[in-house]
Amino acid sequence: MAKKSEAHMNYPVRSEFAALAGHHTEVLVIGGGINGISITRDLALQGVRVTLVDRFDVMTGASAASSHMIHGGIRYLENGEFRLVRESVQERTDLLRTAPHVVKPLRTTVPMFTYFAGTLQAPLRMINHGKGKRTERGAALIAVGLMIYESFSRINSMTPRFSFAGKRRIAAELPSLHKGVKCAASYYDASVHEPERLALDLIADAKATGNVQVVTYAEAVGVDDGGVLLKDALSGGQIRITADLVVNASGPRTDLTNESLGRATTFMGGTKGSHIVVDHPELHAELAGRELFFENSDGRIVLIYPVKGRVLIGTTDIFADPRQPVVCTEEEVDYFFDLVRHIMPGIELNRSQIVFRFSGIRPLPKQDVAQPGFVSRDYRIDESVLPGTQELPLLSVVGGKWTTFRALGEHVSGIILDRFGRERLVSTKSLVIGGGKNLPRTATEREAWIAAHSSVISASRVEALLDRYGTRAAEVVDTLERKGDNAITSLPGYSAQEIEHLVRAEQAVRLDDVLLRRTTLAFAGELSTTRVNEIADAVAHALDWSAERRDQEIERAWQILQENHGVEQPLNDVVL
Repeated sequence: MAKKSEAHMNYPVRSEFAALAGHHTEVLVIGGGINGISITRDLALQGVRVTLVDRFDVMTGASAASSHMIHGGIRYLENGEFRLVRESVQERTDLLRTAPHVVKPLRTTVPMFTYFAGTLQAPLRMINHGKGKRTERGAALIAVGLMIYESFSRINSMTPRFSFAGKRRIAAELPSLHKGVKCAASYYDASVHEPERLALDLIADAKATGNVQVVTYAEAVGVDDGGVLLKDALSGGQIRITADLVVNASGPRTDLTNESLGRATTFMGGTKGSHIVVDHPELHAELAGRELFFENSDGRIVLIYPVKGRVLIGTTDIFADPRQPVVCTEEEVDYFFDLVRHIMPGIELNRSQIVFRFSGIRPLPKQDVAQPGFVSRDYRIDESVLPGTQELPLLSVVGGKWTTFRALGEHVSGIILDRFGRERLVSTKSLVIGGGKNLPRTATEREAWIAAHSSVISASRVEALLDRYGTRAAEVVDTLERKGDNAITSLPGYSAQEIEHLVRAEQAVRLDDVLLRRTTLAFAGELSTTRVNEIADAVAHALDWSAERRDQEIERAWQILQENHGVEQPLNDVVL
């Protein structure tokens, strides 16, 4: 990341990193993606002392490259993965209850060109766990799949049941759809428009127990005298930390992390998934809040749906090497344009409409399958001993997906509690997360909440903060009441004090942490030179940066945006 800019940086060792020197923790979790965060939260709630570290910021790897969906994975039924689908559907239903501020029902429409295709081949693929010839899926097969899918949800009343629409009705609802579509099925999954906020809420809940330390830009690079060596990504300094147990939750880098710790493994067989975000008002309006979910001619599952006022299009599924950087290529952009042209020939796309690109490697287990799309999304835990130590347990998390993060965290936590001989104190099932706690559900409750927090800050501003942070907005309001709320000139929806609060409360270390993860400004294509400069001023004030450091961070941020996300710094000061 941003190699050119980093070459001339020489920062002192950060106090939070230095504090880990000689520190002993019960559990060291390596990897600040959604799985590592979930494990940390679950353990902290059981009274276990945990230290979570990541080589970059939290949510920078595979977890940052998700399709922004919380879904059961209906297509995994064809692999025979009933346990995974059942768990995923139930976890999705639970998240609609426990994180209502960020997880919302998503109407999903599957257009179909045939009625009976695939009905003979699908059972064979199911028996052979995804192996066999791929065929198109017709309406009959989709109907059977949806009946099984919805049977796994214990509370179907949270969302409407699936339904079918004929050719005339679906053409009226989606006039740009291919005229060869004979019918369409619609059912409900869920979306998370700001997955980073959900993850940050989980971290906040974990830290609130008093049992957790989170240190970012701290890479596990080796083992020394029974402890793990951590390297500060900013200063290059190294310290040693000891633990009673180590969890490797570094996603697609699991084998690479184990290698650095002296253990050779070949667990991972991840696939690259890329997406583009387009500013296309016509397509956004036609989708009317729904996701279009279908199979492309090459067998890949494709999704098109509205997120943050834009349209997200994805995803590819290509075997990838975690040692190599991953970006959304021009060939993948052409692929996305072709698939939209195929399913919605009435929509015209061009590269000028792309505001953001992103790509990541799914942390999938290594499997002998020819098609990347049929690699299992299930997870397993490998238990071993850290080399060079006196029987220090090492748990490697292999696989997993966004929807099942809570169940995975509980599973790993349960293994650790058993090893420690301790009882579970709290179940995370149905435990409300962060800003979802006491979230006002009705218009009357919402008005009352806003009024109760509007003594100094205006009601409209409090409402915007409630929409952004859920009930954790109360913490932001408290900060703004004490420190002021001076709007950023080029970005009236934010104030300098709000940005400073995010930096301090959510441990941002770099400018790109704010642009890409504490806000969705980059994702939605809302950056300009002036906006980045003004945000950098607020971050610099919060972290006491020098003018030189501020300028270096701006340079680095634009480089990351350009190299990783296709976002060029505008020559004229306009929002991209």
